[in-house]
Amino acid sequence: MKVVNLGLQDYAKTWGDMKGFTQARDTNTEDELWICEHPSVFTQGISGKAEHLLENSEIPVINTDRGGQITYHAPGQLIVYCLIDLKRLGIGVKKMVSIIEQSIIDLLAKYQIKSHLQGGAPGVYVDDAKIAALGLKVKNGRTYHGLSLNVNMDLSAFSQINPCGYQGLKVTQLSDLTDNINLDSIGNELTQILSGHVTRH
Repeated sequence: MKVVNLGLQDYAKTWGDMKGFTQARDTNTEDELWICEHPSVFTQGISGKAEHLLENSEIPVINTDRGGQITYHAPGQLIVYCLIDLKRLGIGVKKMVSIIEQSIIDLLAKYQIKSHLQGGAPGVYVDDAKIAALGLKVKNGRTYHGLSLNVNMDLSAFSQINPCGYQGLKVTQLSDLTDNINLDSIGNELTQILSGHVTRH
């Protein structure tokens, strides 16, 4: 699996690039994981409800085609986009979601952070605070979009939304839970764990 590190990227451009990649790929195209960060932006999933945006600000809101509700991206948050051919792997989207969640849990365990899932609320939690969100789009058996993991960012804009559609949901990040955090090395570690799980599934 190819890992591409894109650095800080405009959300809309990256979304367009993912759609383009997914449309152009064929049965032999290698799966890719794209690591990036985005400038401040709220993204609303296809089932997203307008009332989960609690206040308007200068932060743009983009309606996107992934699953899930509204979330927030900003520098200091690790994004990993999963461009994966599920059909070729012989797995469904539920299994892919579970692989992504388990990969995040395994990564956090390396930093002695105990995390867990919450029934009916995709993503990964530490105590009762969300540290990672995920949402996928599947087209012709191939995924795009992926996960966001809060590493070392300004979390204050999360107060402008009901994160992932949950009122009063607390959010947390790696830098508040452990020392010596580096976004690049976290990105490398997480993509290694993720590609290992995908190939072993």
